[in-house]
Amino acid sequence: VQLQASGGGSVQTGGSLRLSCAVSGDTISNYVTAWYRQGPGRQRELVASINHVGAPNYADSVKGRFTISRNNAEKKVSLQMITLQPEDTAVYYCAARRRWSTEYKYWGQGTLVTVSS
Repeated sequence: VQLQASGGGSVQTGGSLRLSCAVSGDTISNYVTAWYRQGPGRQRELVASINHVGAPNYADSVKGRFTISRNNAEKKVSLQMITLQPEDTAVYYCAARRRWSTEYKYWGQGTLVTVSS
């Protein structure tokens, strides 16, 4: 499966962005999909995930501000981000793992989100 992320950019504190991830090469319903991020000098962290039936999970740091969604028919995963903070600045990656696997084996190329104060 291949993942193509888009939608990053620069916003001011309090702004919003929507990231998209186009999935190709296999049936998306076979995968759990997620967004990770890696900020400057920080380890990569899981931001949100969504399974094949649309059940989401979020990191505590983004709960109430980020919403992950997926459209299996369009093979697309989205991350709506509101009330962005400077600490949200990072390269965001979409990722996928097979439903029966624990490892996110498939990764997109990353898209940069910069939040300025």
